[in-house]
Amino acid sequence: MKITGIRATTVTVPLEAPLLHSNGAHWGRFVRTIVEVEADNGLVGLGEMGGGGQSAEAAFEALVPHLEGHDPFELEALRFKIANPTASLYNNRTQILAAIEFACLDLVGQHLGVPVYDLLGGRIRDSVPFASYLFYRYPGAGGSREVRTPEQLVEHARALKDAHGFTVHKLKGGVFPPGHELDCYKALADALPGDRFRYDPNSVLSLEEGLRFGKAIEDLDNDYLEDPVLGLEGLRLVRERVNVPLATNTVVVNFEQLAANVLRRGADVVLLDTTFWGGIRPCVKAAAVCETFQIGVAVHSSGELGIQLATMLHLGAVLPNLTYAADAHYHHLADDVIEGGPMRYTDGRIPVPSGPGLGVRLDRDKVAEYAELYRELGGYPYDRDPGRPGWYPIVPNDRWADPAVPLAALD
Repeated sequence: MKITGIRATTVTVPLEAPLLHSNGAHWGRFVRTIVEVEADNGLVGLGEMGGGGQSAEAAFEALVPHLEGHDPFELEALRFKIANPTASLYNNRTQILAAIEFACLDLVGQHLGVPVYDLLGGRIRDSVPFASYLFYRYPGAGGSREVRTPEQLVEHARALKDAHGFTVHKLKGGVFPPGHELDCYKALADALPGDRFRYDPNSVLSLEEGLRFGKAIEDLDNDYLEDPVLGLEGLRLVRERVNVPLATNTVVVNFEQLAANVLRRGADVVLLDTTFWGGIRPCVKAAAVCETFQIGVAVHSSGELGIQLATMLHLGAVLPNLTYAADAHYHHLADDVIEGGPMRYTDGRIPVPSGPGLGVRLDRDKVAEYAELYRELGGYPYDRDPGRPGWYPIVPNDRWADPAVPLAALD
């Protein structure tokens, strides 16, 4: 089996509502690049990457002369062909590599007639648990309400719990002043006794605010406090003084950083992202290192559609030390580009696809629909807030949104 071609298509899929985060917002939609790798046996493997547009599509097209004739089984050679660690000092091809790796694993699984999890050692769980992933948000075009106050957040969390069965809840913070977000977080814990909680302000708190927030939640049922401050050294300082496990998805995203965290612990939990790490296989390797050194493992979400969600599920299926519910933005999507529509949660879990390869296939009509929507709407700056023209964040941040001001609906 040899690669004969690569196609990349940018799509934008609507969200129920625009989601706020410390750097700006998801502007009511996710922009993703769908990658199709064709083989000489007629099979097509699927991959996915965040962002898109002409530059992303051109980057994949430029790989075709280098990957034509490559055997999808030869994944280590693929790594060096795309992301040689010294050549990559001059670019960042990690997420491109990840999308191609997904597609190659999909091809190999289809070729052998087995799911990807069998290529990774075999599944030890049939479904993967997920956290609710709560965002402050603007009102949505379809009537979804704003989330700004503790009361609105609790109402939203209860609705997601009723709909999907979540028992773990993650609040994406860094939007409003830390005192307001602390009130919101405590309101969640009070309203949902017996559930577990996480808080992630995307590294924008000062050390003083990170310590204050961490100390204030020590008596709650916390999974962990994720990236309260910037950098491994900042995490170490918080970890020394706060009795809550610390987690990161920002400063341990490769093996050099993982080694630094092993040698001088800053994070108790590492969130593995199949795109940030360059594929599913590097995440499996990283999880093994974490198992050796008793570092917790979770699965990170970076705004996935169904293809990348499938990679997260296959990863979650094979990791014995996955003791935390995975993250997913997935339930915020209004639709998907895979056959059968969006995957469904049952009791807060999503079944691992059992078909050959990744176990998902493209709905061509949906791809065409959302490729056209991308051409109509274009991209958006992730690090800007459409409701606050001229605003941009700093780190540590003090440019908070005003929690007293209702969030206006966006056109």
